[in-house]
Parts: sequence; structure tokens; C-alpha cells
Amino acid sequence: MPVLILGEAMRRRQVLAVLSAIIVVPLFARAQSVEKKKWRVGLLMAAAPGDPEVGKRLAALQGELGRLGWIEGQNISFEVRWGAGDPDRMRTAANDLVSLSPDLIIANGSSAMDAIQRPNRNVPVLFVVVPDPIGAGYADSLAHPGGNATGFGQFEYGIGAKWLELLKEVAPTAKRAGIIRDPTITAGPGQFGAIQLVAPSVGMEVTALSVRSAAEIERVIANFARLSRSLLGAKRTWVGAPHMSAFDPKRTLTRPSMSNCVEYLRGH
Repeated sequence: MPVLILGEAMRRRQVLAVLSAIIVVPLFARAQSVEKKKWRVGLLMAAAPGDPEVGKRLAALQGELGRLGWIEGQNISFEVRWGAGDPDRMRTAANDLVSLSPDLIIANGSSAMDAIQRPNRNVPVLFVVVPDPIGAGYADSLAHPGGNATGFGQFEYGIGAKWLELLKEVAPTAKRAGIIRDPTITAGPGQFGAIQLVAPSVGMEVTALSVRSAAEIERVIANFARLSRSLLGAKRTWVGAPHMSAFDPKRTLTRPSMSNCVEYLRGH
């Protein structure tokens, strides 16, 4: 009964750094021709301070901007706030950033985007690592986002179908797949729908397993594992980075596992 942990694509931090810089730099360049100033960028992170993977992404973004001439402390400054998986802390961090009136806010993850939308309708927002920006209401369409937000979707929906197909190859006799999700996070239904759509064609039954905290993950896994001929997927985009960072695969998973998100398995 193998296990699949669904998560971020490899090397996303490098890709997002370059793409984010492509958006950020023209914004500052146009304004700089009118007035010399130090531009302030707010970053709202769903993870906790000290998260190594998020730290690498921040370093990649700042490094790419620096390469293009935007040097922290000279012509740009960064205000970083952390949600650490706590909804109240995330809302406080979002309100704090908006009160600073930055020139741009970068929201990392769906929970960060949820929090920043409520107090802010004026400051431009760039979202990243969001699986379903249209379904979540962050954008009107991919071609014309509308409002004050634009950004990058986390996955193309069809990749969810491929994950299930790969699971079936790993465990040909498996009949059930459980997808762990956090129902309080608004993004993700489109991708889960793609997984459900392909399930009958590979002879699988897909079940959504709801968790609201890291403490619930192991219990949910244990309960689902009692079903015969089952395998398990933990979909990071619904569970959320704070939940999954507290998840110990070595202790919890006793089945073969695969992941497209290396930080869930590194060190375990």
C-alpha cells in the first residue's frame, strides 16, 4: 500500500524568482522614471520563520532582483511577515503589511492570499504557490485577472490526473486513494476534480480526507490505512505548508512513497 505525497514542483523557487522579477522590475522601472525613491515590498509567508525551503525562495527572489539592479537597502526594501500556520497570526501579519502601505505585496500560498485580500483592495498583490486562483476568487480569469492581484498558479490541473496514474503504476492492485486536504483553504478544488475525473479510468476510488491541523494527519492516515488495498496522497496545496512541515513521513508512513516535493522527504 504505497503512499504519494503531492506537493510543489522541483526547482520552483528558481522559476518563481525569475518570473516574479519579470513582473516586479517593470513596475519599479516605470515609476522610477518619475521619482527616485526606495521601493518597499511586503512579503506575506504562510510558513514559519526559519523554514529552510521558504528561506531559499526568498534568497532566490532577492538575488534575482539584485542581479537586475534592485539592491536591498539602496533602492528597495523588504518587509517579511510570517503566518506560521496560524490563521489569527496570518491575519495580524496581513493587516500589519497593509498598514505599511508598501508598493507591492507578494503573498506566498493560498492562506496568505486569503488573509491579504480582506484588508487590502488598493496595494498591488502578486501571489505565488496558489493552486486554483480562479476557483478561489483571487482572479477573474487567467488572461484578465482584474482587481489588484495577479500571479502564478501552482499546477496545471491535468497533472493531478497524472499523479493518480503514477500511483496506480506503483500499486496496480490498489483500489482506493485518499487525498488529505484542509477544507478551510479555499484553493484547490479544480485540481482535486481532475484527480476524481481520471479515477474510474484507472480503476480507483478517490476519497477526500479532511484535516485542520498537523495533529490530525497521523490519525487520518492510520484510519485510512486500515482499508484494504488502499493508498494515500497528501495534497500539500490543500493541507498547507505549516501542516505538512510538521508531518514526519518516517514515523507515519510505513508504505513505499513518492513525492514531487523534496522537502517532505529530505531528512526523513
